[in-house]
Amino acid sequence: MATVTDLYSRIIFNSRGSETIEIDVITDGKHLGRAASPSGASVGTLECQSFPMNSPQRAIEFFEENKSKFVGVTADDPEALYSIMKEVDPSPSYSKLGGSIAYALSIASVDSAANAAHLPLFKLLNKNGPYRFPFPLGNVLGGGAHAGPGTPDIQEVLVLPIGASNIVEALKMNFKVHREVRNIIEKYDTKFTYGRGDEGAWAPSVTNDEALQITEKAIGNAGFDLGRNVAMGIDFASSSLWNDKAEKYDYSRKGNALSSGEQIDYVNNLIKSYKLLYVEDPVNEEDFSGMSLLTSANPGCFVTGDDLLVTNVSRLAIASKLNACSGAILKVNQAGSLYDALLFANGCRRDGVGIITSHRSGESTDSHIAHISIATGSKMLKTGILGGERIAKLNELLRIREYGLIEGMAEICST
Repeated sequence: MATVTDLYSRIIFNSRGSETIEIDVITDGKHLGRAASPSGASVGTLECQSFPMNSPQRAIEFFEENKSKFVGVTADDPEALYSIMKEVDPSPSYSKLGGSIAYALSIASVDSAANAAHLPLFKLLNKNGPYRFPFPLGNVLGGGAHAGPGTPDIQEVLVLPIGASNIVEALKMNFKVHREVRNIIEKYDTKFTYGRGDEGAWAPSVTNDEALQITEKAIGNAGFDLGRNVAMGIDFASSSLWNDKAEKYDYSRKGNALSSGEQIDYVNNLIKSYKLLYVEDPVNEEDFSGMSLLTSANPGCFVTGDDLLVTNVSRLAIASKLNACSGAILKVNQAGSLYDALLFANGCRRDGVGIITSHRSGESTDSHIAHISIATGSKMLKTGILGGERIAKLNELLRIREYGLIEGMAEICST
């Protein structure tokens, strides 16, 4: 068992050029583990607090004042590390320590332990398996908070290579559709400058309907059948559209607004029209009843909570009681520590909710979530599509393949 002997912290920059936290954990005086915390643009109101007083520097200062308390901890035990974090900061939102410290510290710790044991991280976190590759969920056309004015209200139009028999084929299929999307956009937007959003998705000046039509056509042009080789998905990020005073979803770029009932009808129609296998946050983050209606009406679709659940076991318990989700986004930094996130994953498996491990729009080049997705039995891995910080996660899946421990692709045909 590797024991923490030293820790170092620093401020670095994420893929958006914003400050974030990176931590090094040294075990047994020689084994390095390193992790940097990501950050989101579409953020649930119940996520843990990234930095105390919104200050990365204050987070570093507080950590440095308390880091000696983590020396001597068994690095491969996320619960032991979590217990000390809670002694240092008992607040539920990590308001003193900062969720970014909790994330980087807990991931760097197990990273060091895996290096010390000469094990891949996924096997350290899940010793018994079985291990399967998640399907990569590729963001091919975007709008909303991840793109600029003139782009669709819908935040992400996604593709899922359900016909792929292995991870290499799956990645190639996503990239091929992404290229075809660009080719078709050029016919819709003659002034298109090949702009992309935070996660590598094309960000054209098109409507919501055109965005979906473009993606559907791109799948066909790439030689795939919609719903058989490649499925489509949508991240609505509906909380960013919800006007609480008017009690309507404001599709301002489209120029209309929908009531709660109209939004549910809209989502149901899109699921049917485009054979959607995946919809994320189709209603606002407090509308458990709307999610329940969509889940029961669409048993063949992963109706997925992100802002609704914020990787929180208490929120998951409410959703499970109401049958409000068939899919759940797992973002470690939403919960804070790795231990928090693993508890959430355990709850998902217990309740029969499919796990989708996810990056954030502001990312580092760390590849840990590739391992976390396998260790938690995730159905899908959401990493964007292109860009060094996105490709880092996908290329790690290819390296993991070399261990010879993976038993094929995840089962996603039924929820």
